[in-house]
Amino acid sequence: MAYRAASLLAAGASKYGALWGRGYETFKNRRILSVSGVGDHATTYLQGLVTADLNSEPSAPREEIMDSVHVLNARNGGMELGSAAPDDEAEEEEVPVQFTKKLRSATFLDHRGRIITDALLWKRNPEGADAATTEYLIDVPDDTGDLLLAHLKQHKLRRSKIKLADKTEEITSHAVYGTLNAEGAPPGYLAGMDPRHPSLGMRILSVGQDILNATEGESDRAKRQKHFETLMNNFFPSAPGTYSVLRKLAGIAEGSEIASRTALECNQDFINAISFSKGCYLGQELTARSQFTGVVRKRIIPVMIVDTEMEVPKPWVMASMIQELGTEEGMDKIFGLTGEDGEKKKLALEGYIPPPLPKISAAGAGSIVSMMMGSVVSPDKNPQDVSEELNKLRVQGEKLQTEITELAQPGSSIIDKKDSRTIGKIVSFTAPGTTVLLAQMRLDRLGLLGREHKWSRTNKILIGDSDKEYRFLPFLPLWWPDIDPATGKGKVVEDWD
Repeated sequence: MAYRAASLLAAGASKYGALWGRGYETFKNRRILSVSGVGDHATTYLQGLVTADLNSEPSAPREEIMDSVHVLNARNGGMELGSAAPDDEAEEEEVPVQFTKKLRSATFLDHRGRIITDALLWKRNPEGADAATTEYLIDVPDDTGDLLLAHLKQHKLRRSKIKLADKTEEITSHAVYGTLNAEGAPPGYLAGMDPRHPSLGMRILSVGQDILNATEGESDRAKRQKHFETLMNNFFPSAPGTYSVLRKLAGIAEGSEIASRTALECNQDFINAISFSKGCYLGQELTARSQFTGVVRKRIIPVMIVDTEMEVPKPWVMASMIQELGTEEGMDKIFGLTGEDGEKKKLALEGYIPPPLPKISAAGAGSIVSMMMGSVVSPDKNPQDVSEELNKLRVQGEKLQTEITELAQPGSSIIDKKDSRTIGKIVSFTAPGTTVLLAQMRLDRLGLLGREHKWSRTNKILIGDSDKEYRFLPFLPLWWPDIDPATGKGKVVEDWD
């Protein structure tokens, strides 16, 4: 299954955590819309419709190296955090990540300030056009493509000097995983690391006319797909369906999953899709008010659903103890910070503040899912018990996957059995081969907002109308900032320079 690619993790010595396994895919569920015009007409038109500031360079994603899995691995592996690598191990060189100025994430809002769709915007000078012509290619999920095209046409004035077009059948969209190098794209291709987070892979558009002239096929799309596959097969294996798994493990909701919701509830502020300093744009009032005066009480977050009889993985045990006991006492209990050895561990952990929920990369989440579903066994298990344990986990995992896939439909409620209160709404189907889904959760019930509630590893929930009890294990994507418990927004980092 697609999530097993997590076992092929690359070390990913970058500032963005571990990478997913190597592979590529061609998207069949994306639309490519075009907005073009001479001079700055296209930019001016879109500037009034998107949340991003097209007159400034896009910001790079937030950097984060250490996640909860790495912290526990360092502890269990006997290697002190912050200590030097053994002499016989070469220190891994940090891999720089280059982001193109030509690709950014953005959101389109309606007049109420509610999301129509998210999108990736490519800016280019189209092949064969006048040098003064600017074109934006809008890579958008298929399920919101028609809505966006109608929205663009609605706001195109009769005398507007721009052209709108649907180029879905002329241009193809692709992704490559397991690499941080998007430089040197072949002729006829646009390439750039995903501007939301590089763990989502390298995004590619096939745009060149020469590709069509040099390739046989029944249609332009077929020719482009064949050319791309021929190009990639020498370097990467085909991995169709990877993105559907990867983005949910990474906590990225898109398309109809976020339609009609507010931008901050969908974390668009965390992935640099919103500018809070640009001029007016459609839907700005609600977005600005939420940022500067409101409290964000709900956000979309990845959630793993497990059986109440399953052993809770260590990152969630640690998070539950931190929430229950507080940071200092919880750290003492987790890492054993008393006695002579405890003092050494304290030095190793100096500066580390554990998050209130596990902070896990998509690759790390995939590894945990693989172990829980019986694809691989934890390295600390006795080899003699491996076969029996694997079979047991596989049977349990397949049964649970079937249950959750059928039960957890978008729109279904997540209900806390403790007080029968609705604490979240499911917004996505499960990631294929897993029980991980995206849900809009109340931050207070996750221990992220206020002090009244805490998340517990012994929680019990109901999903929709079902009366069977499950447990939910929420986790924070690496790209999330620290959350201010008073506002539900990212904490402001003070600059003391």
